[in-house]
Amino acid sequence: MEVRASAKRYAGMSMRRHARGQSSLELLITLSFGLIILLPIVVFAFIQISTASSTLSSTNAQAAASKLASVAAAIGTQGYPAKQLVLINVPEGVDNIYVGTTSDGIGHEIVFTVSTSAGLSSVVAYTPVNVTGYLSNIAQIGTYLVNVSAQNSCPTNPLVSCVYIKSE
Repeated sequence: MEVRASAKRYAGMSMRRHARGQSSLELLITLSFGLIILLPIVVFAFIQISTASSTLSSTNAQAAASKLASVAAAIGTQGYPAKQLVLINVPEGVDNIYVGTTSDGIGHEIVFTVSTSAGLSSVVAYTPVNVTGYLSNIAQIGTYLVNVSAQNSCPTNPLVSCVYIKSE
């Protein structure tokens, strides 16, 4: 009789352990399915945020380049000794800023090189007047004062009149 009682107790304890083990396994499976469903959603959200950030940087770079080109056109039409200080916001992701040409010679473009999720992208603003200058030293995120001045003779080529753009 004692053996039966002991066997029943052992069987009851075994059933309780088995029930606890089964519920732990069920919980583990449920959490795994939840993570399998949640993981792609989180990855997709991060990709969308990265794309939106790149688009915002390019848009802000275009606004800054257009502002500089507009002021350069106005100063260029007024001629020497016209000059103006311009406040521009350089967005995140800007690698370099070229004035005139990509070798900082005399040209008609202001180019912001922006790092995007797809690689490097050039944001260009055209101006009808000759422009030259050096803005590579402000290619970091921030707000900067830029001096835009009309010149009778360009610093890079004294035989040509231009608008010279440099950071303050």
